Amino acid sequence: MIIFGVDPGSVITGTAILSVSSKIEIIEYDAILLNKKLPQIERLKNIYEGCKRKIRKYKPEHLAIETAFYGKNIQSTLKLGQASGAAIVAALNSGLKVFEYSPREVKKSVTGNGAATKQLVKHFVKSTFTLKDEPKFLDSFDAIAVALCHYYHLVKQNYGIYYRGLNKKKYGKAWLEFIKDNPDKILN
Repeated sequence: MIIFGVDPGSVITGTAILSVSSKIEIIEYDAILLNKKLPQIERLKNIYEGCKRKIRKYKPEHLAIETAFYGKNIQSTLKLGQASGAAIVAALNSGLKVFEYSPREVKKSVTGNGAATKQLVKHFVKSTFTLKDEPKFLDSFDAIAVALCHYYHLVKQNYGIYYRGLNKKKYGKAWLEFIKDNPDKILN
């Protein structure tokens, strides 16, 4: 499965492509750089077109995107929502399934701390993957983290791992299924 991770922004939109099979690989990470001097509508078009290019090139099945969060500046929040919408429309027009995750969910799934800093997310991504070149922008690390968060969500969904209130029989069965389906992850 190929997952397209996006960290939307009105100036920099981070992107990442993850391949998930017997192991997780980063195929590509990048950023869509947007000219601050352009009107917001032009920047949204650039996000849409940049996402469409990545979708055509890598043919992902899922888009995982970070949702906008409310900050002190409502205008910034609105612009983030618009940037997110441009990426989502590109994905939907290409037939991808779209999944949204809050910044807190992404940080918690990758670092274990929902209030982690961008630097801590970067550290965990670098310790999880061997990167050919260091991304120039923290937004690229965030996009990798969003895609990774989605992968972890799929694992939890498929195997019942970490869900509260799961009875022991079902929980144990989920682990047995996981072990059976992933013999390469067993240390002897």
